Amino acid sequence: MIMHGVVFITLAILALTVPRSAGADVVTEWNQHTQDAINAENTDARLSQRSLAIVHAAIFDAVNGIERRFTPYHVDFVAPRGASPRAAAIEAAYIALVNLFPSQKATFDRARTASLASTNGHGNESITRGIEWGQEVAEDILAWRSTDGFDTQVPPYLGSTAPGQWRPTPPDFRPAILPQVAHATPFAMTSPRQFRPAGPPALRSVQYTLDFNEVKAIGSRTSSTRNPEQTEIAKFWDDNAGVHWNLIAVSLAADGQTSLLENARLFVLLNIAMADATIAAWDAKFFYNFWRPVTAIRLADTDRNRSTSPDPTWLPLRSLTPAHSDYPSNHSAISGAAAAVLAAHFGDHVTFTSTSGTLPGVIRTHTSFSAAAEEVNDARVYNGIHFRTACSDGRAMGDTIADYVIANLAQPASERR
Repeated sequence: MIMHGVVFITLAILALTVPRSAGADVVTEWNQHTQDAINAENTDARLSQRSLAIVHAAIFDAVNGIERRFTPYHVDFVAPRGASPRAAAIEAAYIALVNLFPSQKATFDRARTASLASTNGHGNESITRGIEWGQEVAEDILAWRSTDGFDTQVPPYLGSTAPGQWRPTPPDFRPAILPQVAHATPFAMTSPRQFRPAGPPALRSVQYTLDFNEVKAIGSRTSSTRNPEQTEIAKFWDDNAGVHWNLIAVSLAADGQTSLLENARLFVLLNIAMADATIAAWDAKFFYNFWRPVTAIRLADTDRNRSTSPDPTWLPLRSLTPAHSDYPSNHSAISGAAAAVLAAHFGDHVTFTSTSGTLPGVIRTHTSFSAAAEEVNDARVYNGIHFRTACSDGRAMGDTIADYVIANLAQPASERR
């Protein structure tokens, strides 16, 4: 992992309350508009991460295409001379969001007008050139991602009834959601399976036995071993992982100490790492197809493991088990990727507080990004929806993907290979 020193910062992160003053950095401003759009439509976490990556890819290539300090992400043609980087970033984000969330165009129109009105110190011609360039960049990225496979229609996936294999879970017994994401075009990886983890433990292994008995005890809806703070942790991290980590990043980046291009680079690395972690997690989920705790515990008499015992009425703390397989945890993969990118940029030992979309008013404090990512792993077990190995391997995979993204994307122009 690339580290840039150790920084100690204390920040309060209040959900959806990042100030949008006239002089606000447009990267964080339009990140917030993207979050608002995701929340307004209750967009699935997988699809929302794709949207965040597309918006920030457009912003980065628009700004960097003018300043040319880093290698471009995707758009490698020449920006018009004298174009306003700020106007380019605004227009790139606007065009991307109108395409991704067309029903919210009126909201984006108002945001665009306000953002452009605050573009002081730029002549009309510079702003016009910036707008034209931002549109060109966004349209090029949107055209590229339009065939990435996220919206491919595939038959319902129902898994298998074999021991250890995922099948729809109670109480709703839904088919697996979005199986096509397992084959989607990555944003940075060479293929969805590039960082595929080793796989879940064998059903008769010591590790599986430990994982099974841990989640059975502490993840049960009626658990007597889970304490109130652990229940809070479970619910706190049960929101949209990509949005949660972007809120953290916005608060860190909103101190005004970094340039427009530096923020654009941070957010493109962050969101591409999380988007590729999602694709990689989905690839592994549908490759290994490992059963969820609620199935495993109810059917423990079929696993041929003498150290696991069935409970046919067992239910997890979470009311609905997510409709996809256990291994690896997507939430842990995203959090591992986000924590690694933020640690590389700010240093790991940053003290920050954050709020949650699922527990309004609750604030939790962490002393490092890695500690927060580890708490996510705990949360998935406390919720009764993941085995421990699914979380630890998911986080490790996310960390590796982040290192790959940092090492290969948006490099200083002088280091371009």
